[in-house]
Amino acid sequence: MFAGHVGTVQLAAISVQNSVIAGFAFGVMFGMGSALETLCGQAYGAKQLEMLGIYMQRSWIIVGTTALVLMFPYIFATPLLKLIGQDPEISKWAGKFAVWMIPQLFANAINFPIRKFLQAQSKVVVMAAIAGVTVVGHTLFSWLLMLKMGWGLAGAALALNASSWFMVVANLAYIFSGTCGRAWSGFSCKAFQNLWGFVQLSFASAVMICLEMWYYMALILFTGYLKNAEIAVDAIAICSNICAWTFMVSFGLNVAVRAFGLECWEVPVFRLLS
Repeated sequence: MFAGHVGTVQLAAISVQNSVIAGFAFGVMFGMGSALETLCGQAYGAKQLEMLGIYMQRSWIIVGTTALVLMFPYIFATPLLKLIGQDPEISKWAGKFAVWMIPQLFANAINFPIRKFLQAQSKVVVMAAIAGVTVVGHTLFSWLLMLKMGWGLAGAALALNASSWFMVVANLAYIFSGTCGRAWSGFSCKAFQNLWGFVQLSFASAVMICLEMWYYMALILFTGYLKNAEIAVDAIAICSNICAWTFMVSFGLNVAVRAFGLECWEVPVFRLLS
């Protein structure tokens, strides 16, 4: 929203980076992190609480390693976008913004497994409170850095990175404080056991999520080939954001239903990977 007040090119650049570069990485890592939804939900339902922390640590290892690989599209975003025929000016600014957003990539690699770990225990009120504080602070700092101080895209990147890492630190502080009981008993070498089986489950989950999410990426890419690409991408970005607000309502309800259903499964998958 604030990027629209900076300029049409800047709004288009943020849209392309969020939907194409970051959207590609988000789909892969969110999908891989979603493997915990099955494992943690079943471990919690079977009262094997100590496995929740082990699974989260395994997911950190796998998703964190994946983030290292996904960092390269961020670094080479400008030439990649130009290679597929995107507008040169938008590609230049989107590439700059992508490099500035690398810290958020690694914040997501930590935060996605944390979400599934806490959701399995129905500790959603704490996550909602942290997210509420984050969005208020993010809105304030975005306005201050982007518009008041005139930092433009650099201010947007700083605000986004700070918000992402604040959520990571706040969630970790909550977990490490002992409020999760047996679900978190500290770091363990067991996290490095049977990683390949975990990778297979994570990869299957990632494919499923990516196929659901990447049509947004294709939509932005094809919009970039239209005449007056800046205006076209800006318009589709605004429409996509409005659709995302409505999507979040049903998505949140869906997460709650799946978490409840996993707790009720009688044949826990977690035994295969414990």
